[in-house]
Amino acid sequence: MAVGPGGCVDGNEVVMEVAVGDKVLISQYAGTQVKLDDVEYTILRQSDILAKVE
Repeated sequence: MAVGPGGCVDGNEVVMEVAVGDKVLISQYAGTQVKLDDVEYTILRQSDILAKVE
């Protein structure tokens, strides 16, 4: 749905390695579940992504 701009962690720039439309694998309890207009979303950090699926 969306990807943030990246940022700075401990003085190091973090570049996003995922893009809108990428399919990813996450662990069962990763991120935060939210429901908006009867649609469930998972908000998570890039570090919670286990793999990108091609």
